[in-house]
Amino acid sequence: MVALVNSERGKAGCSPLTVNAKLTKAAQDHSADMAAHKNMSHTGSDGSSPGDRIQRAGYSWSTYGENVAYGYSTPESVMAGWMSSPGHKQNILNCSFKEMGVGLAQPGSYWTQDFGTAR
Repeated sequence: MVALVNSERGKAGCSPLTVNAKLTKAAQDHSADMAAHKNMSHTGSDGSSPGDRIQRAGYSWSTYGENVAYGYSTPESVMAGWMSSPGHKQNILNCSFKEMGVGLAQPGSYWTQDFGTAR
C-alpha cells in the first residue's frame, strides 16, 4: 500500500511518505473498530475524530488526513477507488504529509489510511 501511495505521490511531484508506527496503530485500531461495528465512517464508535485517534496513538501532529474504505479486496483496488475520488486523492497527493499508517480489518475489508506531519 505504501509503495502504491508513493508511486502516485511521485507522479505528482510529492516526496515519498515513510511508515510511522503510531499512525499505523491509529489506522489499524480504526479499521478494527469499523469492522466490529460494521460501520464505515471517519467517526469512531466512541465518537472520536481522526485527529483524536491519531493523538491517542501517541502521534503529535501538526496536520493529518484520513481515508477510509470498505469492501475492496486488494490494495490495488482500494487505491484505484481512492484515486478516483477527489477528496481521497487530495489526501494521498497532499505534499505536506510526511508519514502514513495503514490498517485493514476483516470481515469485510475495512481500510484506513492515516497521514500526518509531526509537530
